[in-house]
Amino acid sequence: MPLLSIETNTTLPANSGRLTAELSAAVAEWLGKPEGYVMVRLQHNPAMRFAGTTDPLAYCELKSIGLPESRTGDLSRDLCAQLQQLLSIPPERVYIEFSDAPRRFWGWNGATF
Repeated sequence: MPLLSIETNTTLPANSGRLTAELSAAVAEWLGKPEGYVMVRLQHNPAMRFAGTTDPLAYCELKSIGLPESRTGDLSRDLCAQLQQLLSIPPERVYIEFSDAPRRFWGWNGATF
């Protein structure tokens, strides 16, 4: 049920499967959820601008059932650190939207959670 969606103007490496694998494991660890439910979406969008420049940037969404509001600061720090390490995107060039999804609004396998 956790979804990490990342849109960036940074060119993705040919081995982006390694990136999504690392991010998937990290999300599972951060949220204490089974990785079998984690989805990571990573997309390149060269038509992005932030703070007046096209320097490397990312817009992220982290959604999950039961996303703890009290942990969003830690999650922001950890995700920014991952993006800096994996894609060389500075933390000050990252926006993150956090969403706690009600179970009835999260569908999977022909039903909801």
